[in-house]
Amino acid sequence: MSESHPLLRLERVFKDYVAAEGAAPLSVLRDITLEVARGGSFAITGPSGCGKSTLLNIIGTLDQPTSGKVLLEDRDLSGLDEAELAALRNRQIGFIFQAHHLLPHCTVWENVLVPTLAGRPLETSECPEHRAERLLKRVGLDGRLHHRPSQLSGGERQRVAVVRALINQPPLLLADEPTGALDRASAEALGQLLVDLNREEGVTLIVVTHALDLARRMGRVMELRDGRLVRGSSFVDGPPIA
Repeated sequence: MSESHPLLRLERVFKDYVAAEGAAPLSVLRDITLEVARGGSFAITGPSGCGKSTLLNIIGTLDQPTSGKVLLEDRDLSGLDEAELAALRNRQIGFIFQAHHLLPHCTVWENVLVPTLAGRPLETSECPEHRAERLLKRVGLDGRLHHRPSQLSGGERQRVAVVRALINQPPLLLADEPTGALDRASAEALGQLLVDLNREEGVTLIVVTHALDLARRMGRVMELRDGRLVRGSSFVDGPPIA
C-alpha cells in the first residue's frame, strides 16, 4: 500500500445516546468525516464531556457509531464480529489511557509482553522479546525489567504502558489523556517521548488531550465543538488531515 494512502478514514460518523425511554437522543458526534495519513500525528482537543473519548473509542473499535463508517487501511470495520474486532485491536491498534492499566502482579517485562500472547504469532522481522528489550531501553526502563508497577513512579508506569501499546508494531496508536495523571515534568517527558516514537517507529499517533503543551507537539490539532470536528491550529508541518 502506498505510504501516501490514508491509514484511517471516518465517513459521516454519528453517535447518539438515549438517556431514558421516550427521551430524545443525545447527539454526541455529528457528521465526523476524517482522513489520517500514515505516520502522521494529531491532537483532538475540546472541553470535558464534548465526546473526545467517545470519538477515540469509536476509532479504536471499543465503541460503535450510530451511523457512518470507520475504515482502517481501507477495511470497513463495521462488518467485523467481536472476535475479529478483538484480533484487530490486538494487532493493529495500540492504546494508551490516562490510567496505565498495568497488571499489578506482573513485572514490567511481563506486562509489556502480555499483548503478544493473544492470537497468531507476529509476522515481523523483530521478535517480541528483542522488541521489548529495545523499546524498554529506549524509554529508559532497561533497569526496571523485574520491577512491579507498585515499585515504579507514575511516569515510569506510563512509559511501560507506551511500550506495551507498541509491542505488536501497530500502525495506529491511540492515546486518551496520556499525561493527565502525571506531574508537569513527567508529562513533558512523556509528550516528547510520544513525538519521538511517532517518528522513529513510523506509527500514526492520535492523542485526545486537555494539555495544550502536548497538543502543540502534534502535527495537526483539531477541536471537537458541538459534536463536530473543526480544524485547529497547525503548529508544524505534517501529513494532511481532511
